[in-house]
Amino acid sequence: MDMSGEYRIPVPRERVWEALNDPEVLKDCIPGCESLEKEGDTGLKAAVVAKIGPVKAKFNGKVTLSDLVPPESYRITGEGSGGVAGFANGGADVHLAEDGGETVLTYKVHAKVGGKLAQVGSRLVDSAARKMADDFFGAFSERLTRGEEAEVEAESLRERAEHIVEDAAMSSRRRPMPPRSSSRLPPARDPSAAR
Repeated sequence: MDMSGEYRIPVPRERVWEALNDPEVLKDCIPGCESLEKEGDTGLKAAVVAKIGPVKAKFNGKVTLSDLVPPESYRITGEGSGGVAGFANGGADVHLAEDGGETVLTYKVHAKVGGKLAQVGSRLVDSAARKMADDFFGAFSERLTRGEEAEVEAESLRERAEHIVEDAAMSSRRRPMPPRSSSRLPPARDPSAAR
């Protein structure tokens, strides 16, 4: 199975690179991902539940990142087994290009499947793989965009707070302080008058 795609992500390339290397972000974005753990500097171990046609199974697999050129590209090589459902192995080349303040992510995948997965038929497997890729990149882009919007909003709030503090400081310097004299104090109450 061969597949390629291109996605435009409306955040800078550095942020996309960081997110593509963050197991928590990836776990949240991979459809059916139950666990994703880092193994060493360039490895990941995952458990993913996937349904391809009539075949539904939990796949356990390992992924290795190689040919890293931060923040531009890397190669992903992986293999996974779903027990009687079958297996999958292959690799993908991922490239990130800057385009203004956005990132264009392109990928090319070559994978092999076996077992019941292979019996389902290549069209169904290709269709399911394309849907999983679209779901992943849609969730990935949305998560990064939300994060970018939250950062912009937080920065705006910080700036507004700084202006409020500055304005308050300036107005307190301009406001004359009342003179400190004992004549401005209210008269002392005679404790005997209260009786």
